Amino acid sequence: MTRISRTEFAERRQQLMEQLAPGSIAIIPGASETIRNNDVHHPFRQNSDFMYLTGFAEPDAVAVLVPGREAAQYILFVRDKDPEREIWDGYRAGPEGAVADYDADDAFPIDDIDDILPGLMEGRSRVYSHMGVDAGFDHQLMAWVNQIRARVRLGARPPEDFSDIAHLLHDQRLVKSEQEIAIMREAAQLSARAHKRAMQACQPGVMEYQLQAEIEHECMLGGSPWPAYPAIVGAGDHACVLHYIENAAPIKDGDLVLIDAGGELEYYASDITRTFPANGRFSEEQRTLYDLVLRAQLASIEAVKPGATWIEPHEATVRVLTEGLVELGLLKGDVDTLIEHNAIKPFYMHKTGHWLGMDVHDVGDYKVGGEWRVLEPGMVLTIEPGLYISPNNTDVDEKWRGIGIRIEDDVVVTRNGCEILSADVPKDPTEIEALMASSEQRLS
Repeated sequence: MTRISRTEFAERRQQLMEQLAPGSIAIIPGASETIRNNDVHHPFRQNSDFMYLTGFAEPDAVAVLVPGREAAQYILFVRDKDPEREIWDGYRAGPEGAVADYDADDAFPIDDIDDILPGLMEGRSRVYSHMGVDAGFDHQLMAWVNQIRARVRLGARPPEDFSDIAHLLHDQRLVKSEQEIAIMREAAQLSARAHKRAMQACQPGVMEYQLQAEIEHECMLGGSPWPAYPAIVGAGDHACVLHYIENAAPIKDGDLVLIDAGGELEYYASDITRTFPANGRFSEEQRTLYDLVLRAQLASIEAVKPGATWIEPHEATVRVLTEGLVELGLLKGDVDTLIEHNAIKPFYMHKTGHWLGMDVHDVGDYKVGGEWRVLEPGMVLTIEPGLYISPNNTDVDEKWRGIGIRIEDDVVVTRNGCEILSADVPKDPTEIEALMASSEQRLS
């Protein structure tokens, strides 16, 4: 399994520090544990920005970057070693481990941060941090500043400017390294196996959550500790609900099943959607709409290449879907006019993709200076056109109602075009039917 090297973490910190204003300091908090109910916590998952810079996976930590400081430019505040708590909750690296194993120049117990951090901030002209994300941390940050302000008459110099670090850090995260792409390729491959397993396990009478269990079982077997996001397993009308996550209904004969699910590997997400017939055979109407969505997806993927803008794959999708719906009589009028007035919205109401990385809806602006961002090698995005014919849409023939279809792949921009990371999951309808027909894994 590929992992991010300590060298790459160091290079990320250096790259960020080179972008900071002279005489500045950056303060990046990690995540804290969250109560689920009573004394039970949600599984802990480190903040993505913090993990990106440090590789440190324990809660209640703060990273500090002080470019140009002679004594230590990279400082970690972490939970102190506590043998009694470690019996209950597990190993803690402590300040010594933060230096030895995570390459901090210096490290201190998090309980000492109120005494130490104001001294690091003093004399720095600008503070970079996440602004407006965590009200509690914003309050704590200003308390440190006020400690310095209280000593101005003694010659202390508090910071004068405060900047959100998100723009710099998130632009840096947007273009993936070779190690990151290798991990995302592995994440997509294990999720592809999970999707194939779910297809093979599906049959009328199975519950939606049973297919979710098949997906998550296969992902965990492949090394994914948790899903990248709550799985969507929608059968029949539920496939028309974009973020359906109840997954609690029986799957009926004649249903289409839409599964949008992916595992997370080494903090990197996969995000794959496939739609297939519960009984193993597409009906005529299902196949007609499925073929249209697949044509749109292939056209959209063809538009992913260096120099193209972010919006071009979406424009390719909209044109193919609009032309197809006009041919089927679900839309009426001139194609260009229909596109201009977004006439497709009742059937297709979302964009064709999003950035993908450490977050399933990853960071990075879609527009720069008011213009759609230009795609560059190393950017990873999803391509996920769909059609959703609401069961309540009385403007279309009844035979189309309740059909929801989405086809989604994870795509990385390369020097010459793109690579489909999730290509191992069949999406040709004939291949899907053949896979389901050959299954010996169907649930009883």
